[in-house]
Amino acid sequence: QVQLVESGGGLVQPGGSLRLSCAASGSIFRIKAMGWYRQDPGNQRELLAAITSGGSTNYADSVEGRFTISRDNAKNTVYLQMGSLKPEDTAVYYCSVEAIVVGEGLRRYWGQGTQVTVSS
Repeated sequence: QVQLVESGGGLVQPGGSLRLSCAASGSIFRIKAMGWYRQDPGNQRELLAAITSGGSTNYADSVEGRFTISRDNAKNTVYLQMGSLKPEDTAVYYCSVEAIVVGEGLRRYWGQGTQVTVSS
């Protein structure tokens, strides 16, 4: 099993910044892709950013140039640096990892979600 613990959400004013963290732990053999999603009421979960084990990244058009995803492989942690935040960025943010787990093979795991609210 893999546990993902997210942190860093909260309330921020428009134009502000936040940094989300997501640390993975458990019987992990190797983590492949890591990513950040968000979901607000009435909408589907949206992929925002992803990063491969080699460091290649891709972003949704809605956050390109404002958000940066990074990872620390030694700590099994993925980060999302968010800048120039807008009210429409308000949502619950989830991290997700594709991990090879001892005895279970390759599976996708999700964090518990952290609320980000952008409001003045």
